[in-house]
Amino acid sequence: MPRKQYYSIYNPPSLSMTELEKTTLDHDATDMLIDKWLEHRCLPHDAYLEWFRDIRERKHINSRKRQALLWNKGEFVPENIFCRTVDTGRLIPLDRTWTTHVYHHRSLQDRNLSMMHVVFTMLPELMILRGMHDLGCDEIFIIVTDLKRQEMDEVTEYFKLVCRNTFGRTCKDRIRQQIQLENMRISHTLGPHRRTPCFPQIDLTLRAILFEKRPRFIVLFSNQTTPYSQILFTHNCFVPDEEIFYDYPTGCPNPCCTEDCEMIRFPRRGLDTASVLKIKRGGRFRSRQMCNWIECQVCFDEETVASSSSESSETSTIEPSRTTAQVCSKCKLVQYCCLDHQKKDWDEHRRVCVKAPAGF
Repeated sequence: MPRKQYYSIYNPPSLSMTELEKTTLDHDATDMLIDKWLEHRCLPHDAYLEWFRDIRERKHINSRKRQALLWNKGEFVPENIFCRTVDTGRLIPLDRTWTTHVYHHRSLQDRNLSMMHVVFTMLPELMILRGMHDLGCDEIFIIVTDLKRQEMDEVTEYFKLVCRNTFGRTCKDRIRQQIQLENMRISHTLGPHRRTPCFPQIDLTLRAILFEKRPRFIVLFSNQTTPYSQILFTHNCFVPDEEIFYDYPTGCPNPCCTEDCEMIRFPRRGLDTASVLKIKRGGRFRSRQMCNWIECQVCFDEETVASSSSESSETSTIEPSRTTAQVCSKCKLVQYCCLDHQKKDWDEHRRVCVKAPAGF
C-alpha cells in the first residue's frame, strides 16, 4: 500500500496532492486562439503590431550566439517571425504551438470564467517565450489566482526564498525557520481576504510543477478586474534579452497610459526586473549551437567520438572530433552540418533569409 503523502513547506510535493482543477488546452485550441488574436491586430494603433513593426525596421543582428527576433519578409503572421532559441541557437518561427495546463479553483468554473480567456490575455508573451525554447516548452503551466499586485509580489519573493534554499539543497535550520515564518505570515495575511485558491494550495501546486515538470517558466495569473500576470523563470538564461524587449508593450488596455504599469510583467529590462527562481537542476545549463535543421542532432560545440582502425592492427584509436559548421552564405544567421540539411530547411528558412549588410 503506497504511503500517504502530506503537505510540507520544505519537501517537494506531488501534483497528485493538489486540490486545484486542471484545464488543458491542446495544440488545436492554441491555434484557434492565435487566429483570433491575429484578427485583432488589424485595428489601428495596436501596440503589439507597432512594436513588431519597429522590430522589423531595426538593424540586422549578426550574432549566432545571442537572442534575436526577426521579421524580415511577408505579412504579420507567426510563421514569418523568427526567434533564436536560447538552448540550441536555432532560428525558428513563432508558429509552433503548445499545450497549456491551467490550474484553478473550482469556483472559477461556477463563475463561467473560460480558461481560454486566461491564455488569450497573455498570448503574445506566451508565443515569444515558447519561441525562445527549442526543447522543454511543449507544455506551459499557468496557476490562476485572485491575488492583488502587492500580494503577488510578496508571494513571488517567498517562492524565490524557497527555491533558493530547498530545491536540491539541504536547508539550514535558520533558513527553515525563516521559510516557516514567511509562509505563516502570507497565509494569515491572505486568509481574511478569502483568496481563492488559498496560499497553501498555490504553494503546493507551484512547487509540485517545478519539481515534477521542470518547466522553463511558470505563470501566476491574477483574475482581478484588470488581469495581472507574473512570469517566474527557472534560469537566468531563459529571461528575454533587454536589448530586444526594452520597449515591449506593457499590456495595459489604456492607450493613453504613461505609467510603467506592466499588467503582464514581461521582463523588458532583462534580469533587472525578471523574477528568477534559483533552482538547482543537478547540472549546469549550457546553451548549445546546433544545426538549424530541426530534425538534426549535430551540436557544433561538442566533440563526437569516431573510431578508426587499420587492417594491420588489432586495436582501434578513438579520436574526438568536431563537426564544422557551414554558415548560410546569404544571411549568415544560421549554420548547418551539411548541404543536404540546408536544403531540407530552406522551405522554412527562406521566410527570414535576407542578404546580410556589407561588412557582416
